[in-house]
Amino acid sequence: MSTPADPTGPPTATADPETAEPGIAAPMSRREVLQALSGLFMGMFVAILAATVVANALPTIIPELGGSQSVYTWIVTAELLAMTATVPLWGKLADLADQKLLIQLSFGLFVAGSVLAGASQDTTMLIVARVLQGAGAGGLTALVQIVMAAMIPPRELGRYAGVFGAIFAVGTVAGPLVGGVLVDTSWLGWRWCFFLGVPFTLVAMLLIQRTLKLPAARRRRGVHVDWPGALLLTAGVSTLLVWVTLAGNRFDWISAPTALMVGGSVVLLVLAVLVEARSPEPVVPLGLFRNRTVTLAIVASALVGIAMFGGTVFLSQYFQVALGYSPTRAGLLSLPLVAGLLVSSTVAGALITKSGLWKRWLVAGGVLMVAGFGLLATIDAATSTWLLGGYMVVLGCGVGMLMQNLVLAAQNDVPAAELGTTTSTVSFFRSLGGTIGVSVLGAVLAARVADGLGALGGGAPAPGGGEAAAPDLGALPPEVVALVQDTYADATAELFLIATPLAALALLVVLFIPEKPLKTTSGSQRLAAEQDGSAPAPVAHGRR
Repeated sequence: MSTPADPTGPPTATADPETAEPGIAAPMSRREVLQALSGLFMGMFVAILAATVVANALPTIIPELGGSQSVYTWIVTAELLAMTATVPLWGKLADLADQKLLIQLSFGLFVAGSVLAGASQDTTMLIVARVLQGAGAGGLTALVQIVMAAMIPPRELGRYAGVFGAIFAVGTVAGPLVGGVLVDTSWLGWRWCFFLGVPFTLVAMLLIQRTLKLPAARRRRGVHVDWPGALLLTAGVSTLLVWVTLAGNRFDWISAPTALMVGGSVVLLVLAVLVEARSPEPVVPLGLFRNRTVTLAIVASALVGIAMFGGTVFLSQYFQVALGYSPTRAGLLSLPLVAGLLVSSTVAGALITKSGLWKRWLVAGGVLMVAGFGLLATIDAATSTWLLGGYMVVLGCGVGMLMQNLVLAAQNDVPAAELGTTTSTVSFFRSLGGTIGVSVLGAVLAARVADGLGALGGGAPAPGGGEAAAPDLGALPPEVVALVQDTYADATAELFLIATPLAALALLVVLFIPEKPLKTTSGSQRLAAEQDGSAPAPVAHGRR
């Protein structure tokens, strides 16, 4: 058995022969790790904040820039599409190029996008800026986790991954609150939704430049990025994401545009697979899926993304329409979900580091996520906010135990040379699942609301339609308000009911992930050992 790490000292590299490789230099000290993580986490928090800070500002931004409601969805999704589509490419680059340089490049793209967004004079300029922000955020999403794995042994990574999950949760929920405050402050305004993160990002870049000292691994000569494969993969995924974003809003799910976009996406992705299969340096190695742990982690992450993002993104609308709360109050009511995620991810990560056992937390997280969605499927317009808060805590605890620990399990079971590709692939499928979940469940919600409010003669617009806002309850007679609230509450509960079996399927997948001892050497140390031949090189892409 490996010796548990001293919680007060630096990460230790002493372990049994099964989990540690001989002839490896001493790992970074705890102080060096924390200094480097300070810049990484600061930048990651700002990037996550930027993705959601615009939510409450859009009703102010669009009229001021002379835009129509037809661009509303694009301003929101442009960053998400760019982030999701570029994650695999950043991950592959991390296996081939200097990771510190890539981190700084992704920060640079994010800063450029933020400045351009804040200075936007029309909606087209803003959408382009959001794409740049998304490309930078995609780099950060993949590279922060990759660099963490390079610095920190898997046995020690749990506690830091827990903090990463907590930052992700706080940034996601804090965004709309910060955006609302900035818009309502007369001497700031909506442009500071984008400008605010720039100085913090620059500070993060400076901290990383001074504190991040990854050992220089020898890169193989003559390697190159498979640009044709990357282009085909990005185009295919982007087309698919654009389709799930627009279907049900701009055109029917079964329609000529659907056939054209889905058919085009399938063709592009098939071509990408053919090119990747022949490339010596594929962006997403197909052999990676022969690794049982990685494949199951990818499937579970995609299901978590569909259930989590697709099921919970509509909670704010439920609070505002079904329960009648203000946007600011609706944001505050989401805090129990964040609290559950923050506490569970941090505590589970620390206990994984202490014991070296991780699968029990994945299983517990899956059980709690199923229970949380099942409980939320019972809500209606009369549900107590205290009871609702309890349901959200259960769901948050489940997701907190699952999200980052699935990445940890995959990172622990691949050669060091493939850490970047593996990490980005798991993150990519989680983001892809989330995007699909939001779009599909949003269409379901819109259809249910439209059916439920049919008696009003179309007077109350459905959500997700892109051309209409949620109904103004203050302008409706009391009997109509009650009907609208009941309809939205029942439709939202149905979304959680749909998410429940998806969460159960994620739990089933997790049960088949084999638990293996966590390695006690960092990714950069293992890579150096593999290159020196002082450690047995794992069989690439083999069934492990």
